[in-house]
Amino acid sequence: MSYIVFARKWRPQNFDDVIDQDHVVKTLKNAITSNRLAHAYIFAGPRGVGKTSTARILAKSLNCRQGPTLSPCNTCTACIEITQARSFDVIEIDGASNRGIDDIRALRENVKFAATHGKFKVYIIDEVHQITSEGFNALLKTLEEPPPHVKFIFATTHPQKIPSTILSRCQLLEFRRISNVRIIEQLRKIALSEKLSLKDDVLLAIAKNSDGSLRDAESTLDELVSFSNGDIKLKDVHSIMGVVEQEYLFEIVDKIIKKDAVGLLQLLDKLIDEGKDLTQLLLNLIEYYRNVMIVKVTTQNHEKLLDLPVEACEVIARQAQGISLDQVLLGVNVLLNAQEMARRIENLRIPLEIAFVKLSAQPKSFEQAVEVPAKKDEPQSLPAKEINPAVSLKPAASLNQPPASSSHLPAGQPPQKQAAATVKQQETHLDLEKIKALWPQFIEKVNKVKVSAGHYLDGGSAFKTQGSVLTIGFPRQASFNKESLERKENHLLLESVWKELLSQDIRIQFTFTHDPAPEKHIDNAEDPLLKSALDTFNGRVIRKG
Repeated sequence: MSYIVFARKWRPQNFDDVIDQDHVVKTLKNAITSNRLAHAYIFAGPRGVGKTSTARILAKSLNCRQGPTLSPCNTCTACIEITQARSFDVIEIDGASNRGIDDIRALRENVKFAATHGKFKVYIIDEVHQITSEGFNALLKTLEEPPPHVKFIFATTHPQKIPSTILSRCQLLEFRRISNVRIIEQLRKIALSEKLSLKDDVLLAIAKNSDGSLRDAESTLDELVSFSNGDIKLKDVHSIMGVVEQEYLFEIVDKIIKKDAVGLLQLLDKLIDEGKDLTQLLLNLIEYYRNVMIVKVTTQNHEKLLDLPVEACEVIARQAQGISLDQVLLGVNVLLNAQEMARRIENLRIPLEIAFVKLSAQPKSFEQAVEVPAKKDEPQSLPAKEINPAVSLKPAASLNQPPASSSHLPAGQPPQKQAAATVKQQETHLDLEKIKALWPQFIEKVNKVKVSAGHYLDGGSAFKTQGSVLTIGFPRQASFNKESLERKENHLLLESVWKELLSQDIRIQFTFTHDPAPEKHIDNAEDPLLKSALDTFNGRVIRKG
Protein backbone atom coordinates (compact mmCIF):
# COMPACT_ATOMS: atom_id res chain seq x y z
CA MET A 1 0.00 0.00 0.00
CA SER A 2 1.35 3.45 -0.96
CA TYR A 3 2.32 5.91 1.75
CA ILE A 4 -0.31 8.45 2.81
CA VAL A 5 1.02 11.82 3.94
CA PHE A 6 -0.05 13.22 7.32
CA ALA A 7 -2.19 15.97 5.78
CA ARG A 8 -4.40 13.33 4.12
CA LYS A 9 -4.14 10.63 6.77
CA TRP A 10 -5.23 12.99 9.55
CA ARG A 11 -7.89 14.81 7.59
CA PRO A 12 -11.03 15.34 9.74
CA GLN A 13 -13.80 12.81 8.97
CA ASN A 14 -16.66 14.31 11.00
CA PHE A 15 -17.67 17.66 12.41
CA ASP A 16 -16.13 16.98 15.83
CA ASP A 17 -12.70 16.51 14.21
CA VAL A 18 -12.69 19.98 12.63
CA ILE A 19 -10.18 22.09 14.58
CA ASP A 20 -10.74 25.69 15.72
CA GLN A 21 -13.76 26.35 13.47
CA ASP A 22 -16.48 25.98 16.09
CA HIS A 23 -18.64 28.79 14.66
CA VAL A 24 -18.80 27.12 11.24
CA VAL A 25 -19.49 23.66 12.68
CA LYS A 26 -22.26 25.00 14.92
CA THR A 27 -23.94 26.77 11.98
CA LEU A 28 -23.92 23.66 9.80
CA LYS A 29 -25.07 21.35 12.59
CA ASN A 30 -28.01 23.61 13.43
CA ALA A 31 -28.95 23.86 9.75
CA ILE A 32 -28.97 20.05 9.42
CA THR A 33 -30.97 19.57 12.63
CA SER A 34 -33.61 22.16 11.70
CA ASN A 35 -33.68 21.15 8.03
CA ARG A 36 -32.64 24.66 6.98
CA LEU A 37 -29.63 23.85 4.78
CA ALA A 38 -29.00 26.47 2.10
CA HIS A 39 -28.67 25.42 -1.52
CA ALA A 40 -25.27 27.16 -1.81
CA TYR A 41 -22.46 27.94 0.63
CA ILE A 42 -19.19 29.86 0.30
CA PHE A 43 -16.44 28.60 2.62
CA ALA A 44 -13.91 31.46 2.78
CA GLY A 45 -10.64 31.58 4.69
CA PRO A 46 -6.85 31.13 4.50
CA ARG A 47 -5.23 27.98 3.16
CA GLY A 48 -5.07 24.78 5.14
CA VAL A 49 -7.75 25.54 7.76
CA GLY A 50 -10.32 22.90 6.75
CA LYS A 51 -12.57 24.40 4.06
CA THR A 52 -12.58 21.44 1.64
CA SER A 53 -12.54 18.91 4.48
CA THR A 54 -15.64 20.52 6.02
CA ALA A 55 -17.32 20.49 2.61
CA ARG A 56 -16.72 16.73 2.33
CA ILE A 57 -18.04 16.15 5.85
CA LEU A 58 -21.20 18.09 4.98
CA ALA A 59 -21.60 15.98 1.82
CA LYS A 60 -21.22 12.79 3.88
CA SER A 61 -23.76 14.05 6.41
CA LEU A 62 -26.29 14.53 3.61
CA ASN A 63 -25.62 11.31 1.69
CA CYS A 64 -24.83 8.92 4.54
CA ARG A 65 -27.07 5.88 4.76
CA GLN A 66 -28.34 7.29 8.06
CA GLY A 67 -28.48 10.88 6.74
CA PRO A 68 -29.07 13.64 6.88
CA THR A 69 -27.14 13.20 10.12
CA LEU A 70 -24.74 15.13 12.34
CA SER A 71 -22.42 12.13 12.63
CA PRO A 72 -21.81 10.29 9.34
CA CYS A 73 -21.00 6.63 9.90
CA ASN A 74 -17.93 6.57 7.60
CA THR A 75 -18.64 2.88 6.94
CA CYS A 76 -21.43 2.89 4.35
CA THR A 77 -20.72 2.99 0.62
CA ALA A 78 -21.57 6.66 0.25
CA CYS A 79 -19.27 7.75 3.11
CA ILE A 80 -16.36 5.61 1.91
CA GLU A 81 -16.63 6.88 -1.68
CA ILE A 82 -16.79 10.51 -0.56
CA THR A 83 -13.78 10.01 1.74
CA GLN A 84 -11.79 8.50 -1.13
CA ALA A 85 -12.93 11.27 -3.53
CA ARG A 86 -14.51 8.84 -6.01
CA SER A 87 -18.21 9.40 -5.42
CA PHE A 88 -20.40 10.06 -8.47
CA ASP A 89 -22.72 12.16 -6.33
CA VAL A 90 -20.05 14.46 -4.88
CA ILE A 91 -18.23 16.23 -7.71
CA GLU A 92 -15.07 18.16 -6.73
CA ILE A 93 -14.05 20.74 -9.31
CA ASP A 94 -10.88 22.82 -9.48
CA GLY A 95 -11.93 26.39 -10.21
CA ALA A 96 -8.50 27.24 -11.64
CA SER A 97 -8.65 24.68 -14.46
CA ASN A 98 -12.43 24.62 -15.02
CA ARG A 99 -13.01 28.33 -15.13
CA GLY A 100 -14.39 29.03 -18.58
CA ILE A 101 -17.95 29.41 -19.82
CA ASP A 102 -17.88 26.01 -21.55
CA ASP A 103 -17.04 24.27 -18.25
CA ILE A 104 -19.90 26.02 -16.49
CA ARG A 105 -22.31 25.14 -19.31
CA ALA A 106 -21.38 21.47 -18.89
CA LEU A 107 -21.99 21.78 -15.14
CA ARG A 108 -25.40 23.35 -15.80
CA GLU A 109 -26.41 20.41 -17.96
CA ASN A 110 -25.24 17.83 -15.40
CA VAL A 111 -27.13 19.29 -12.43
CA LYS A 112 -30.38 18.22 -14.05
CA PHE A 113 -29.65 14.55 -13.37
CA ALA A 114 -30.52 13.07 -9.99
CA ALA A 115 -28.00 11.59 -7.58
CA THR A 116 -26.85 8.03 -8.31
CA HIS A 117 -26.76 6.51 -4.83
CA GLY A 118 -27.27 9.24 -2.25
CA LYS A 119 -30.01 11.77 -1.65
CA PHE A 120 -28.13 14.83 -2.92
CA LYS A 121 -25.75 15.78 -5.68
CA VAL A 122 -23.06 18.00 -4.13
CA TYR A 123 -20.76 20.22 -6.19
CA ILE A 124 -17.58 21.33 -4.36
CA ILE A 125 -15.72 23.99 -6.38
CA ASP A 126 -12.30 24.83 -4.95
CA GLU A 127 -10.72 28.26 -5.55
CA VAL A 128 -13.99 29.41 -7.05
CA HIS A 129 -12.77 33.01 -7.34
CA GLN A 130 -10.69 31.99 -10.39
CA ILE A 131 -13.77 31.34 -12.53
CA THR A 132 -14.08 33.95 -15.29
CA SER A 133 -16.75 36.65 -15.30
CA GLU A 134 -18.49 34.89 -18.20
CA GLY A 135 -18.44 31.64 -16.26
CA PHE A 136 -20.00 33.28 -13.20
CA ASN A 137 -22.68 34.87 -15.36
CA ALA A 138 -23.52 31.49 -16.86
CA LEU A 139 -23.86 30.04 -13.35
CA LEU A 140 -26.18 32.72 -11.98
CA LYS A 141 -29.58 31.27 -12.89
CA THR A 142 -28.68 27.72 -11.89
CA LEU A 143 -27.21 28.94 -8.62
CA GLU A 144 -30.30 30.97 -7.76
CA GLU A 145 -32.82 28.20 -8.47
CA PRO A 146 -31.02 24.84 -8.50
CA PRO A 147 -32.90 21.53 -8.57
CA PRO A 148 -33.90 20.38 -5.05
CA HIS A 149 -31.41 17.51 -5.13
CA VAL A 150 -28.35 19.80 -5.74
CA LYS A 151 -26.12 21.57 -3.22
CA PHE A 152 -23.23 23.90 -4.10
CA ILE A 153 -20.21 24.43 -1.81
CA PHE A 154 -17.66 26.99 -2.99
CA ALA A 155 -14.25 27.18 -1.29
CA THR A 156 -12.03 30.24 -1.72
CA THR A 157 -9.10 32.07 -0.18
CA HIS A 158 -10.15 35.37 -1.82
CA PRO A 159 -13.88 35.98 -1.28
CA GLN A 160 -13.47 39.63 -2.31
CA LYS A 161 -12.80 38.45 -5.89
CA ILE A 162 -16.18 36.75 -6.15
CA PRO A 163 -18.84 38.91 -7.88
CA SER A 164 -21.50 40.35 -5.59
CA THR A 165 -24.18 38.69 -7.73
CA ILE A 166 -22.77 35.31 -6.67
CA LEU A 167 -22.22 36.30 -3.04
CA SER A 168 -25.82 37.43 -2.67
CA ARG A 169 -27.06 33.98 -3.73
CA CYS A 170 -24.94 32.05 -1.20
CA GLN A 171 -24.44 31.81 2.54
CA LEU A 172 -20.92 32.95 3.45
CA LEU A 173 -19.08 31.12 6.25
CA GLU A 174 -15.72 32.57 7.29
CA PHE A 175 -13.00 30.13 8.36
CA ARG A 176 -10.33 31.46 10.74
CA ARG A 177 -6.62 30.88 11.08
CA ILE A 178 -5.91 28.08 13.55
CA SER A 179 -4.16 29.14 16.74
CA ASN A 180 -0.64 27.95 17.48
CA VAL A 181 -1.84 26.22 20.65
CA ARG A 182 -4.40 24.11 18.74
CA ILE A 183 -1.87 23.27 16.03
CA ILE A 184 0.58 22.09 18.69
CA GLU A 185 -2.14 19.92 20.25
CA GLN A 186 -2.87 18.27 16.89
CA LEU A 187 0.84 17.74 16.11
CA ARG A 188 1.34 16.18 19.54
CA LYS A 189 -1.58 13.84 18.84
CA ILE A 190 -0.07 12.82 15.50
CA ALA A 191 3.36 12.30 17.06
CA LEU A 192 1.89 10.07 19.76
CA SER A 193 0.04 7.95 17.22
CA GLU A 194 3.02 7.74 14.83
CA LYS A 195 5.43 7.00 17.71
CA LEU A 196 7.51 10.13 17.11
CA SER A 197 9.57 11.83 19.80
CA LEU A 198 8.96 15.58 19.61
CA LYS A 199 9.87 18.21 22.17
CA ASP A 200 7.75 21.25 22.83
CA ASP A 201 10.26 23.65 21.25
CA VAL A 202 10.09 21.65 18.00
CA LEU A 203 6.28 21.73 18.00
CA LEU A 204 6.27 25.48 18.68
CA ALA A 205 8.71 26.18 15.83
CA ILE A 206 6.58 24.18 13.38
CA ALA A 207 3.34 25.84 14.53
CA LYS A 208 4.73 29.39 14.29
CA ASN A 209 6.12 28.75 10.81
CA SER A 210 2.77 27.40 9.56
CA ASP A 211 1.08 30.81 9.97
CA GLY A 212 -2.23 29.36 11.14
CA SER A 213 -2.42 26.60 8.51
CA LEU A 214 -2.77 23.13 10.01
CA ARG A 215 -2.12 21.50 6.64
CA ASP A 216 1.20 23.37 6.33
CA ALA A 217 2.17 22.25 9.83
CA GLU A 218 1.36 18.61 9.07
CA SER A 219 3.28 18.77 5.79
CA THR A 220 6.30 20.26 7.56
CA LEU A 221 6.18 17.50 10.18
CA ASP A 222 6.02 14.92 7.39
CA GLU A 223 9.10 16.43 5.76
CA LEU A 224 10.99 16.55 9.06
CA VAL A 225 10.29 12.86 9.71
CA SER A 226 11.87 11.99 6.36
CA PHE A 227 14.79 14.37 6.92
CA SER A 228 15.72 13.16 10.39
CA ASN A 229 14.58 9.51 10.21
CA GLY A 230 12.10 10.10 13.04
CA ASP A 231 14.54 11.65 15.54
CA ILE A 232 13.59 15.31 15.09
CA LYS A 233 15.72 18.00 16.76
CA LEU A 234 15.17 21.72 16.89
CA LYS A 235 18.19 22.29 14.65
CA ASP A 236 16.48 20.13 11.99
CA VAL A 237 13.44 22.42 12.05
CA HIS A 238 15.62 25.49 11.66
CA SER A 239 17.61 23.84 8.88
CA ILE A 240 14.50 22.90 6.90
CA MET A 241 12.55 26.13 7.41
CA GLY A 242 15.46 28.58 7.60
CA VAL A 243 14.16 30.21 10.77
CA VAL A 244 16.26 31.71 13.55
CA GLU A 245 16.44 29.83 16.83
CA GLN A 246 14.54 31.32 19.76
CA GLU A 247 17.78 31.28 21.77
CA TYR A 248 19.37 33.67 19.30
CA LEU A 249 16.46 36.09 19.69
CA PHE A 250 16.83 36.02 23.46
CA GLU A 251 20.59 36.59 23.09
CA ILE A 252 20.00 39.55 20.77
CA VAL A 253 17.57 41.17 23.19
CA ASP A 254 19.92 40.53 26.12
CA LYS A 255 22.67 42.42 24.29
CA ILE A 256 20.26 45.24 23.44
CA ILE A 257 19.35 45.57 27.12
CA LYS A 258 23.06 45.59 28.07
CA LYS A 259 23.82 48.19 25.32
CA ASP A 260 26.39 45.82 23.79
CA ALA A 261 26.63 47.14 20.23
CA VAL A 262 29.86 45.27 19.44
CA GLY A 263 28.36 41.99 20.66
CA LEU A 264 25.27 42.55 18.51
CA LEU A 265 27.33 43.10 15.36
CA GLN A 266 29.42 40.02 16.09
CA LEU A 267 26.29 37.93 16.68
CA LEU A 268 24.77 39.17 13.41
CA ASP A 269 27.96 38.21 11.58
CA LYS A 270 27.74 34.74 13.14
CA LEU A 271 24.12 34.33 12.00
CA ILE A 272 25.08 35.34 8.45
CA ASP A 273 27.96 32.83 8.43
CA GLU A 274 25.51 30.11 9.50
CA GLY A 275 23.28 30.96 6.53
CA LYS A 276 20.32 32.29 8.54
CA ASP A 277 17.55 34.11 6.70
CA LEU A 278 17.96 37.78 7.66
CA THR A 279 14.47 38.63 6.46
CA GLN A 280 13.07 36.01 8.83
CA LEU A 281 15.33 37.32 11.61
CA LEU A 282 13.92 40.83 11.19
CA LEU A 283 10.34 39.55 11.19
CA ASN A 284 11.03 37.46 14.30
CA LEU A 285 12.49 40.47 16.09
CA ILE A 286 9.45 42.60 15.25
CA GLU A 287 7.21 39.81 16.51
CA TYR A 288 9.29 39.56 19.70
CA TYR A 289 8.93 43.28 20.37
CA ARG A 290 5.20 42.93 19.77
CA ASN A 291 5.03 40.13 22.33
CA VAL A 292 6.95 42.19 24.88
CA MET A 293 4.57 45.10 24.27
CA ILE A 294 1.61 42.81 24.96
CA VAL A 295 3.21 41.66 28.23
CA LYS A 296 3.91 45.25 29.25
CA VAL A 297 0.41 46.51 28.48
CA THR A 298 -1.52 43.50 29.82
CA THR A 299 -0.11 42.73 33.24
CA GLN A 300 -2.06 39.46 33.39
CA ASN A 301 -3.94 37.01 31.15
CA HIS A 302 -1.71 37.79 28.16
CA GLU A 303 -1.28 34.13 27.13
CA LYS A 304 -4.26 34.25 24.76
CA LEU A 305 -3.00 37.37 22.99
CA LEU A 306 0.49 35.90 22.64
CA ASP A 307 -0.91 32.58 21.31
CA LEU A 308 2.12 30.72 22.67
CA PRO A 309 2.63 27.89 25.17
CA VAL A 310 2.83 28.86 28.83
CA GLU A 311 6.57 28.18 28.99
CA ALA A 312 7.31 30.58 26.11
CA CYS A 313 5.08 33.24 27.70
CA GLU A 314 7.05 32.96 30.95
CA VAL A 315 10.37 33.45 29.14
CA ILE A 316 9.07 36.55 27.34
CA ALA A 317 7.70 37.93 30.63
CA ARG A 318 11.14 37.52 32.25
CA GLN A 319 12.83 39.26 29.32
CA ALA A 320 10.26 42.07 29.42
CA GLN A 321 11.36 43.02 32.94
CA GLY A 322 14.66 44.33 31.56
CA ILE A 323 13.20 46.65 28.94
CA SER A 324 10.78 49.55 29.24
CA LEU A 325 7.66 50.08 27.18
CA ASP A 326 9.21 53.24 25.71
CA GLN A 327 12.20 51.24 24.50
CA VAL A 328 9.87 48.65 22.98
CA LEU A 329 7.96 51.26 20.98
CA LEU A 330 11.16 52.93 19.83
CA GLY A 331 12.59 49.51 18.95
CA VAL A 332 9.62 48.67 16.72
CA ASN A 333 10.11 51.97 14.90
CA VAL A 334 13.82 51.26 14.37
CA LEU A 335 13.14 47.76 13.02
CA LEU A 336 10.42 48.99 10.66
CA ASN A 337 12.80 51.65 9.34
CA ALA A 338 15.37 48.92 8.71
CA GLN A 339 12.76 46.96 6.79
CA GLU A 340 11.97 50.02 4.67
CA MET A 341 15.66 50.75 4.04
CA ALA A 342 16.23 47.14 2.94
CA ARG A 343 13.63 47.57 0.18
CA ARG A 344 15.58 50.50 -1.23
CA ILE A 345 19.13 49.13 -1.16
CA GLU A 346 18.28 45.41 -1.59
CA ASN A 347 20.70 44.47 1.18
CA LEU A 348 19.46 43.56 4.64
CA ARG A 349 22.79 43.33 6.44
CA ILE A 350 23.51 47.06 6.49
CA PRO A 351 20.00 48.08 7.69
CA LEU A 352 20.17 45.41 10.41
CA GLU A 353 23.60 46.61 11.57
CA ILE A 354 22.31 50.18 11.73
CA ALA A 355 19.21 49.00 13.61
CA PHE A 356 21.29 47.04 16.14
CA VAL A 357 23.53 50.04 16.82
CA LYS A 358 20.48 52.29 17.27
CA LEU A 359 18.77 49.79 19.57
CA SER A 360 21.86 49.39 21.73
CA ALA A 361 22.31 53.18 21.91
CA GLN A 362 18.75 53.90 23.07
CA PRO A 363 18.44 55.85 26.32
CA LYS A 364 17.01 54.12 29.35
CA SER A 365 13.73 56.00 29.05
CA PHE A 366 11.77 57.62 26.29
CA GLU A 367 12.00 61.02 27.99
CA GLN A 368 15.78 60.97 27.60
CA ALA A 369 15.33 60.61 23.84
CA VAL A 370 13.29 63.83 23.73
CA GLU A 371 14.39 67.35 24.58
CA VAL A 372 11.93 68.35 27.32
CA PRO A 373 10.95 72.05 27.44
CA ALA A 374 12.33 73.90 30.42
CA LYS A 375 9.02 75.66 31.07
CA LYS A 376 5.47 74.93 30.11
CA ASP A 377 4.26 76.93 27.08
CA GLU A 378 7.76 78.41 26.57
CA PRO A 379 10.46 77.53 24.02
CA GLN A 380 13.15 75.10 25.01
CA SER A 381 16.57 76.44 25.86
CA LEU A 382 19.47 74.79 24.12
CA PRO A 383 22.22 73.07 26.09
CA ALA A 384 24.96 75.29 27.42
CA LYS A 385 27.59 73.53 25.31
CA GLU A 386 25.74 74.58 22.13
CA ILE A 387 24.93 78.24 22.89
CA ASN A 388 26.79 80.36 25.39
CA PRO A 389 24.46 83.11 26.62
CA ALA A 390 27.44 85.34 27.45
CA VAL A 391 28.61 85.40 23.83
CA SER A 392 27.18 87.84 21.30
CA LEU A 393 25.70 86.23 18.20
CA LYS A 394 26.26 89.31 16.02
CA PRO A 395 28.56 88.74 13.01
CA ALA A 396 31.93 90.42 12.79
CA ALA A 397 31.87 93.81 11.03
CA SER A 398 34.61 92.79 8.62
CA LEU A 399 36.58 89.70 7.75
CA ASN A 400 39.78 91.69 8.30
CA GLN A 401 38.71 92.77 11.75
CA PRO A 402 41.02 91.37 14.42
CA PRO A 403 39.62 88.67 16.66
CA ALA A 404 37.85 89.70 19.82
CA SER A 405 40.04 89.98 22.84
CA SER A 406 39.74 87.53 25.65
CA SER A 407 38.17 90.26 27.76
CA HIS A 408 34.89 89.76 25.88
CA LEU A 409 34.80 86.08 26.78
CA PRO A 410 33.92 84.48 30.10
CA ALA A 411 36.91 84.41 32.39
CA GLY A 412 38.77 81.19 32.93
CA GLN A 413 37.88 79.50 29.62
CA PRO A 414 40.57 77.37 27.94
CA PRO A 415 41.74 78.35 24.41
CA GLN A 416 39.55 75.67 22.74
CA LYS A 417 36.37 77.13 24.25
CA GLN A 418 37.47 80.65 23.39
CA ALA A 419 37.89 79.59 19.74
CA ALA A 420 34.44 77.98 19.73
CA ALA A 421 32.94 81.13 21.22
CA THR A 422 34.59 83.22 18.47
CA VAL A 423 32.95 81.01 15.84
CA LYS A 424 29.60 81.53 17.58
CA GLN A 425 30.11 85.27 17.29
CA GLN A 426 30.40 84.93 13.52
CA GLU A 427 27.14 82.98 13.06
CA THR A 428 24.49 84.66 10.94
CA HIS A 429 21.06 85.40 12.33
CA LEU A 430 18.23 83.34 10.78
CA ASP A 431 15.76 85.31 8.66
CA LEU A 432 12.22 84.34 9.71
CA GLU A 433 10.70 85.56 6.45
CA LYS A 434 13.19 83.49 4.46
CA ILE A 435 12.37 80.47 6.63
CA LYS A 436 8.65 80.93 5.91
CA ALA A 437 9.31 81.25 2.17
CA LEU A 438 11.32 78.02 2.18
CA TRP A 439 8.79 76.15 4.37
CA PRO A 440 7.00 74.26 1.48
CA GLN A 441 10.37 73.20 0.06
CA PHE A 442 11.43 72.10 3.56
CA ILE A 443 8.33 69.88 3.99
CA GLU A 444 8.84 68.38 0.52
CA LYS A 445 12.43 67.38 1.34
CA VAL A 446 11.41 65.89 4.70
CA ASN A 447 8.71 63.81 3.00
CA LYS A 448 11.25 62.37 0.58
CA VAL A 449 13.42 61.15 3.47
CA LYS A 450 10.75 60.12 6.00
CA VAL A 451 7.04 60.39 5.22
CA SER A 452 5.94 60.09 8.86
CA ALA A 453 8.07 63.08 9.88
CA GLY A 454 6.55 65.14 7.07
CA HIS A 455 3.09 64.14 8.29
CA TYR A 456 3.92 65.29 11.83
CA LEU A 457 4.77 68.77 10.47
CA ASP A 458 1.07 69.29 9.64
CA GLY A 459 -0.21 72.12 11.81
CA GLY A 460 3.29 73.35 12.59
CA SER A 461 4.81 76.63 11.37
CA ALA A 462 7.94 78.75 11.73
CA PHE A 463 7.18 80.59 14.99
CA LYS A 464 10.28 82.69 15.61
CA THR A 465 14.06 82.80 15.20
CA GLN A 466 16.78 83.83 17.62
CA GLY A 467 20.33 83.71 16.40
CA SER A 468 20.79 80.29 14.77
CA VAL A 469 17.78 78.81 16.59
CA LEU A 470 14.47 78.23 14.82
CA THR A 471 11.39 77.68 16.96
CA ILE A 472 8.58 75.67 15.31
CA GLY A 473 5.20 76.31 16.90
CA PHE A 474 2.21 73.98 17.17
CA PRO A 475 -1.35 74.59 18.36
CA ARG A 476 -2.48 72.75 21.48
CA GLN A 477 -4.50 70.20 19.51
CA ALA A 478 -1.34 69.12 17.63
CA SER A 479 0.54 68.02 20.76
CA PHE A 480 1.07 64.51 19.37
CA ASN A 481 2.78 65.93 16.26
CA LYS A 482 5.04 68.10 18.43
CA GLU A 483 6.02 65.20 20.70
CA SER A 484 6.72 62.95 17.71
CA LEU A 485 9.08 65.49 16.13
CA GLU A 486 10.90 65.92 19.45
CA ARG A 487 12.15 62.36 19.17
CA LYS A 488 15.85 62.30 18.55
CA GLU A 489 15.81 60.79 15.05
CA ASN A 490 13.11 63.20 13.79
CA HIS A 491 14.74 66.21 15.48
CA LEU A 492 18.09 65.53 13.81
CA LEU A 493 16.42 64.97 10.44
CA LEU A 494 14.72 68.39 10.48
CA GLU A 495 17.95 70.13 11.45
CA SER A 496 19.90 68.41 8.66
CA VAL A 497 17.29 69.39 6.03
CA TRP A 498 17.36 73.04 7.11
CA LYS A 499 21.16 72.97 7.12
CA GLU A 500 21.07 71.79 3.50
CA LEU A 501 18.55 74.47 2.49
CA LEU A 502 20.26 77.38 4.26
CA SER A 503 23.90 76.21 3.96
CA GLN A 504 24.50 77.05 7.62
CA ASP A 505 24.20 75.39 11.01
CA ILE A 506 20.77 75.58 12.58
CA ARG A 507 19.17 74.38 15.79
CA ILE A 508 15.48 73.60 16.08
CA GLN A 509 13.23 73.68 19.11
CA PHE A 510 9.47 73.25 19.48
CA THR A 511 6.82 75.09 21.44
CA PHE A 512 3.09 75.54 21.72
CA THR A 513 1.51 78.64 20.22
CA HIS A 514 -1.19 80.36 22.24
CA ASP A 515 -3.45 80.91 19.25
CA PRO A 516 -5.49 78.00 17.81
CA ALA A 517 -4.82 76.78 14.31
CA PRO A 518 -6.18 79.36 11.82
CA GLU A 519 -9.45 78.46 10.19
CA LYS A 520 -9.50 78.31 6.45
CA HIS A 521 -12.08 80.74 4.99
CA ILE A 522 -13.36 80.33 1.48
CA ASP A 523 -12.98 83.46 -0.57
CA ASN A 524 -15.55 83.71 -3.32
CA ALA A 525 -13.04 85.63 -5.39
CA GLU A 526 -10.65 82.68 -5.25
CA ASP A 527 -13.21 79.91 -5.89
CA PRO A 528 -14.69 80.19 -9.41
CA LEU A 529 -17.34 77.53 -8.73
CA LEU A 530 -18.59 79.30 -5.58
CA LYS A 531 -18.50 82.68 -7.34
CA SER A 532 -20.60 81.29 -10.19
CA ALA A 533 -23.17 79.89 -7.73
CA LEU A 534 -23.38 83.21 -5.86
CA ASP A 535 -23.87 85.13 -9.12
CA THR A 536 -26.57 82.71 -10.30
CA PHE A 537 -28.65 82.82 -7.10
CA ASN A 538 -27.72 86.42 -6.13
CA GLY A 539 -26.24 85.08 -2.87
CA ARG A 540 -23.52 86.12 -0.49
CA VAL A 541 -21.14 84.41 1.96
CA ILE A 542 -21.95 84.80 5.67
CA ARG A 543 -19.17 84.13 8.16
CA LYS A 544 -19.41 83.80 11.94
CA GLY A 545 -17.97 86.69 13.88
